[in-house]
Amino acid sequence: MTRQTIRQPVAATGIALHSGAPVAMRLVPAPPGSGIVFRRIDLSADIAARFDGVTETRLGTVIAQGPAKVGVIEHLMAACAGLGVDDLLVELDGPEPPILDGDALSYVHLLDQAGLAKHGGTRSAIRVTKPVTVTQGDARASLLPANAPSYFYALDYPGIGRQEMALELTPQAFRREIAPARTFGFLSELEALHKMNLAKGASFDNTLALDGATVVNGDRQRFADEFVRHKILDAIGDMALAGGPLLARFEGRKSGHATNNLLLRALFADPAAFELVEL
Repeated sequence: MTRQTIRQPVAATGIALHSGAPVAMRLVPAPPGSGIVFRRIDLSADIAARFDGVTETRLGTVIAQGPAKVGVIEHLMAACAGLGVDDLLVELDGPEPPILDGDALSYVHLLDQAGLAKHGGTRSAIRVTKPVTVTQGDARASLLPANAPSYFYALDYPGIGRQEMALELTPQAFRREIAPARTFGFLSELEALHKMNLAKGASFDNTLALDGATVVNGDRQRFADEFVRHKILDAIGDMALAGGPLLARFEGRKSGHATNNLLLRALFADPAAFELVEL
């Protein structure tokens, strides 16, 4: 398989989830081997989308290069991983991509609008050769050897209860089962988040809002188990920071962005745990 980018630039505007500021985004074709790079055009800074560039993981994955940061990249990264986009330049005039509908499907539509293009260069994957596991409190995440990328996640939240899902990651399954799942949050936490300058752009249009066991904007809910689907979406986006497709089974239990990043750091800290293979 050869590497893929997009055929032509495509743009979108919207609100940043945490800052609440308006932001303009432009997706631009990138050369073979360049990977996915976020460009803060307001700061004249380029930031490679890599696990070792992650500096924050509170309610979103943040990458940085010096003082320049880009947050909540996981939804766009999941769309790129789900569709097989290897090389892409993401131009932003603010601190986050626009949240759009709070899912990955909005970004999938943009990538479809731009069109995908094979543009040469060998496509390599990271094959996990032995189990790697990390834990944080009662959160646990693992990468297990597998012949194809797959995901399993189990969550257990007050009000939501326990939800589990397993998925073999293909472009078709991603589009149908994962990309439409919206992010979610709890109304009881909103005031505290606002005091921390977080979730200022969250709304009933882009976030499933939970009040106890009730989804306040249930008319926006697309799946009965949308919460676990979105956790898999986040995991796909975080694992895309490996720098190439992962030939592995991801298993997460109550894990989040922090655990996901620790998992990639643990993987690459052990040369015996992975090998590079050409697809």
